[in-house]
Order: sequence, then structure tokens, then C-alpha cells
Amino acid sequence: MQDPSKTEKATPKKRRDERKKGHVAVSKDVVMIASLLGTFMLLKVLFPFMYRTIRDYMIKYLSLASGVENLSDYTTSIFGDTAWTIIKAALPILLAGIVLSVLSTGVQTRFLFTKSNLAPKFSRLNPIQGIKNILSLKSLIELLKNLLKITILGIILYQIIKGDLTPIARTIDMDLKDSSVYVLNAIMDMVLRVSLVFVAVAGFDFFYQWWDYERQIRMSKQELKEEFKQTEGNPEIKGRIRSLQRERARSRMMQSVPEADVIIRNPTHYAVALRYDIEKDNAPVLLAKGQDELALRIVAMGEEHGVYVIENKPLARGIYAATQVGAEIPSEYYGMVAEILVYVYRMNNKIIE
Repeated sequence: MQDPSKTEKATPKKRRDERKKGHVAVSKDVVMIASLLGTFMLLKVLFPFMYRTIRDYMIKYLSLASGVENLSDYTTSIFGDTAWTIIKAALPILLAGIVLSVLSTGVQTRFLFTKSNLAPKFSRLNPIQGIKNILSLKSLIELLKNLLKITILGIILYQIIKGDLTPIARTIDMDLKDSSVYVLNAIMDMVLRVSLVFVAVAGFDFFYQWWDYERQIRMSKQELKEEFKQTEGNPEIKGRIRSLQRERARSRMMQSVPEADVIIRNPTHYAVALRYDIEKDNAPVLLAKGQDELALRIVAMGEEHGVYVIENKPLARGIYAATQVGAEIPSEYYGMVAEILVYVYRMNNKIIE
């Protein structure tokens, strides 16, 4: 029975942990219908080859039976040929069933393979838990599905036998190949009818298994808090988060460099990009700053977009140390920056009001 406190959707970490345990949503009905359809379709395609293989085998040994003198040699030969005939006739069908089962399961589980399910679990021997499983909603759904499948299969078989009983009886007088083809077509007709209904059942089962899986891996609010504490307390995860945050902030900062009016550098160790919009800013604003390699990237991007670059070692170092990105520069730098901006505006033929 589902814990009523588990009301929250599973987190990505919870899903990864469940997947490592081998706990994923899988519909056995989807596997069954894929194997059934694929196997019988291949059987229809390979039937001429299978018929010729079995026919040649029977003709060979029926014709040899009258002239055999040593029974032991005959039985030894027939044993080997029988095994080889069965392999040639049946092996492709068996392999197709196995491959289709693996593929249909793998598509649902994203080809998950885990050793956790191979380890013995003594909790499965608990009789109380076994009774709970028998009386669970999942068991009830499985029972209803199986009853539905048996009922459908019985109805279809009854209709086919009722309608084809006389023609099937007449196959006794038909050629072996023709009678085999007729019976195979009757079987294929039955399989297709059953499959059409079972596809709907498999579709329902697929969504039910997904819903039941989501229900089973739900978490309580307390579990979410504990997971958050564990995640946030992990130094590696913290470092990764900080690294991603710095990278994103640096990317946004670099995108604003082309908006700068001037870049002040020192000459390779520091670089600061400033903007002064008379209508928006009370003072020049620091759009970007960087040291060493980042400083060179700021200068290169500024030059690429036509931003004026000037060298002033103490001013570049001072603004870099005293100002955060996005903030106005300190008042003690107003005079020096104003002189630079006036010079830049004149160079660019801008008018200062």
C-alpha cells in the first residue's frame, strides 16, 4: 500500500538511484505482443524454406528405410540429420523471438543492465509481504488483464474454429503443401485478430506500468529535504554548481562587452569595460572586468566590435578591485574616467550635453 505521505514527484537523483537498482517501468504485454507478431510474420516469410527442409528430410529417410541393413548406422545418421533439420527450420524463429524480446524490453528500459537484481533478496521470502503483494492493486490489475486476454482468445478461437472447421477437415484430401499453407493462413488470421486486441491491452498496460512506477517512486517532503541536504553538502556538487554559475556569469558579462564605451587595460593583466549612458546612468557603469586571460578576451572582443581601448594601469587596477560587475564606479574615479570618456566621444564624433 502506498505511503500517504509520499505526495511529491521523484527528483532526478531519486530516478537515477532507482534505475541503478534496476527498478524501471516495463510492460510485459508490450514484450509479448512484439515477440508474437514478429515471430509469426517471420514464420510466414520462412514457411517455404521450412517446408522444403522438412520435406527433403522426410523423403530422404522414408526412401532409405526399405534398404537399410544395419539399424545402428541408420539411427546414428537419422539422429544427426534430425537435429540439423530442427536447427535449420526452428532456429531462425527462436532467435527472432529472443531478439524481439530483448529489443522490446531494451527500448522500454533504455537497455538497462544491472547486477543488483541478480543478488538474492531474502525479503522476498517474507510470507506477510507475499500476502500483501497478492492483495495489492497491481495484482488485481494483472488478474483482470489475464482474464480479459483469456476471454478474448477463447472468443476468437471459437469464431475461427466454428467458421473454418469444415474447410480444415477437407485439408485431409489436399496436397501436403496446400494444406499446410491453408492451416498457416488460418493461424496467421487468428494471430492478427488476437494481436489487434492485444495491442490495445498492451497500450493500456504500458501506461499503467508507467503510472504505477511513478506512484512507487514518489517521495515525501521529508525525503526531499534530506536529499537536498545531502546534495548541497557534497563538496564536489557544490564545486560543480559554483563552476557553472561562474561560467554563466562570465558568459553574460562577455555578451555585454560590445555595449561598452571604453575599455581600460593594464596592459595585459587587467581590463575593465565601462559604459556611460547619460539618459540612464548616474555614473559610468562597469559592464565587464577580467584578469590575465579573461582580460585579453575582453580586449579582443572590444576591438572586434569597435570599442575604444586605452591603457591606464592604476585606473584599470583600481576600478577592477573596487567595483562589481553591473555597479557604478566609485566617485574617486569620476574625474579620470570623465576625461577618458570625453576623449572617446570626440574620437567617435559624439556630443556630450
